[in-house]
Formats: sequence, C-alpha cells, structure tokens
Amino acid sequence: MQKVLIANRGEIACRIIRSCKSRGLKTVAVYSEADRELPYVSLADEAVLIGPPPVAKSYLNMEAILEAASRTGADSIHPGYGFLSENAVFAQKVIDRGLIWIGPEPGVIARMGDKVTARRTMMEAGVPVVPGTDGLGSIEEAVREAGKIGFPVMLKASAGGGGIGMQVSRDALELEKTFPSTQSRAKAYFGDETLFLEKWIERSRHVEVQIAADSAGNVIHLFERECSVQRRNQKVIEESLSPSIQPETRVRLYEAAVRAAKAVRYTGVGTVEFLLGPDDEFYFLEMNTRLQVEHPVTESITGLDLVDLQLSLVEGEHLPVTQEQVQASGHAMEFRIYAEDPVTFMPSPGRLTKFHPPQGEGIRIDAGVETGNTVSPFYDPMIAKCIVSGFSRKEVLERSRQALKDFQVEGIKTNLPLLLELLEHPEFVSGHYSTQILNKSTNK
Repeated sequence: MQKVLIANRGEIACRIIRSCKSRGLKTVAVYSEADRELPYVSLADEAVLIGPPPVAKSYLNMEAILEAASRTGADSIHPGYGFLSENAVFAQKVIDRGLIWIGPEPGVIARMGDKVTARRTMMEAGVPVVPGTDGLGSIEEAVREAGKIGFPVMLKASAGGGGIGMQVSRDALELEKTFPSTQSRAKAYFGDETLFLEKWIERSRHVEVQIAADSAGNVIHLFERECSVQRRNQKVIEESLSPSIQPETRVRLYEAAVRAAKAVRYTGVGTVEFLLGPDDEFYFLEMNTRLQVEHPVTESITGLDLVDLQLSLVEGEHLPVTQEQVQASGHAMEFRIYAEDPVTFMPSPGRLTKFHPPQGEGIRIDAGVETGNTVSPFYDPMIAKCIVSGFSRKEVLERSRQALKDFQVEGIKTNLPLLLELLEHPEFVSGHYSTQILNKSTNK
C-alpha cells in the first residue's frame, strides 16, 4: 500500500490523511464543488473533483470515486465513516478493481449492515439481543407483533443506521401513523424499505465497545464508550470509560463484544453497540463495520492510533498488542460541534467569519473547517470535534467547561450553548444519565 484515496470529506478526511502521512503514504482527496475550499483538499497530496454538491452525484457516486482512484494511481481506498463506509457493494467494487479496501470483508459488512440478519447472527452466537422481530411485511403485522413484545417499541430500518431510520411508538395508533413515513425514509436513505421492531427500553444507556481483530483470528477489545447523550437518536457527547457501569457488567460487555466479532470472523477495527437497561442488563444493538466518529476518546485513553491500526491490519499484520498489554489511562470526552440552532436543532449553514478552537493541555481538536470556509447545507452539520482528556473525569469536566467557553465560532449558529448547558446538568455531572438526558435538559 503506497497511495490511499480517502472517499470522504471534512474532519475525518483530515484525520485519515494525518495518519497516512505519518506512515509515509501518499494521499488522494476527493471533493464536491461545494467543498473545494475545505482544508482537507489542500492537505492531501492530490485532490480530484468528483461532482456537484448533492451526495448522490459526489460522495455516493461509486464510479466517480473509483475513476479518481484509477486516474491518480491510488492502490487503496479508506471510506472513513458515513457515505459508502458500510456499503458492501462499494467494498466489493473496490476489491474487484484490484484495490485494497481499508475495512472488513464485504460479506461481513453485508451481514452486519442488515440489522435483521445481524440480530439473528448475534442470537446464534449467544450475544443478548433486544426482544424484537424479523422484517415486517405490513402495518397490520407490525401492530400484531408489537402487541406481543409490549409497547413502547422502536420501529427501525433494517438497512439503516443512526437516527434517521428510527421511530418510537407508544401505542398501536402511533405505530400505524409512523409506519408509512419510517418506511419511506428507509427507502429514500438506505434503498431498502424493510422495517423491524425492537422493544423500547426506558431509561436506557447506549454503550459501545471498540474492538480490533487481525487475519489470524485474534480479537481484542479497546474498552467502552458511553454514548448516551443524544439528540434525535444521534450522538452529541461521548466519553470513555463509562462513568456508570458496574465492574462485573463491564467484563461481560467486553466478552460479548469479542464473541460478536469472532462470530462474524471480523478483521480490522470495528464497534459493537449495546443498549443497557436500568437493571444493568445489556442487549446487542448493531455492529459498525467502520471507524466511529467518536474513536478519538478511545485513542486518548489507550494511546493507540486507530487509523494507523486499520492500515496495519489491512496489510495483514497481526495485532501489535495483546489484550493484557492494552491499558486504559485517565478519562476522555468528545463533544461534537454542530452548525445548528442549539434550541431547534435545525442546521445553520453559512460562512464562518471566525473559527478559533481552544488550545491547551488535554485538548484535541479534529476540525474540518477554518475561518472563511462556508458550511454547506448539503452534508451533516458537524464541523468539528473537541476531545478533552485528563487524569480523572472531574478534571475532564473542568477542562471541558473552559474549552467550550473558549471555542469561538462566528457567522453561523452552533450547539456550543447546549453543550455547556449539559456540562452543568446534575445527571451528566454525576455520571448517571440515560439517552433521555437531552430531552430532560431542553424540555423537548
């Protein structure tokens, strides 16, 4: 592997380019017409325009990306997260072109990308799953199965991820109302209208375990991340280690994650996501066959470079460390900085007249923009991540408050006021919070 094309944009493209350069690898950026002035374009050794702003004509345009790889002589493709990162068809096309796919096998992506198949696979492997159904054929079947499971239930897109393809229903009437719209979104965003149901667990927590696996069958965990601060089922703050898991639960969680990875013969870096109930029982949610947005918190407590690890594993190297050699040191939090109204959560595109991130001990900024750039309405509104680390959670909380107060962004609205509000929320400060904390905080 000598030249890597990054099939992504913004901060994650910058992040991947940095690790590639540290290994002496050449890099190729791809960009849409809306992104030509973003920092990642000039940070790469080469850059190729792949189309107009709409994602279907640029970052989801497989042939345009593959043509860019061919034109520049790139021998490998890193998909980052989002876009085509968990698209098994694209992964196979990359391999069929004789290029290196920096990710797991396409078959594993397909199995874990279909949430119904993933549930069955985990059940067979002895990993606990949330009570639910297979694919649903009609509204009538959904209502009937929901009655068996017991309301409230979560209606989910089988091929989806994140908050777009998810909807909570608390009774049959609400389920009947939301079924058609959820099905339409699933078809529009994921190309598959198949839906399934899961039991909605009240006061739950969202906890995920980072795993890494090599081609020799060795699998290790890199501890867990607490991801329960969410808006519209999408993460806002992540931290590691989780501040509220019991030690015995933590051990069982790690064992389940490793078992899940071995069950699908996973290779590379991935994440197994779980839902924890108030009783500390946990259930498999999904497996992300890619790098996570929140990977920096794991890097902060382990000292590992997860992108570098991905590059090593895809070249057939064995894991550089054993489970016993991986140690968690200190605490870390990641704050997603969104270009959005902090009250309505509506996107706030526009020109950044000032973008001045904080600096200091224990502060890391992964940004995709700089002063003068225009935040496009065509893509996810996250413009940066502020990762804060320290000796203890208390120290991280104190540093985070100051860091976010020092974060200067002008020209657009951001969620910085909301993040500062959450840092004073009694439940968050205590470490005992659930996925409903943001609703409580904002009364939404």
